[in-house]
Amino acid sequence: MNSKERIKNYMKTFGSISTMEAFMDLGITRLGARIMDLEREGIPIERKRESSVNRFGEKVNYMRYSIGE
Repeated sequence: MNSKERIKNYMKTFGSISTMEAFMDLGITRLGARIMDLEREGIPIERKRESSVNRFGEKVNYMRYSIGE
């Protein structure tokens, strides 16, 4: 199974994926590039910008991806 298939399966199983989840759960470091590959293959991807606070108390923004309809 390649990284695109792992990402697709993860989104189908858990509903969405973020960069940190891709790294921690799948060992994938270039999520954005793989998402673009999936889109080129015709998979509709939805993006949602999310915010959180890092360990230094600073606000950080990141993208959450899911398979669209």
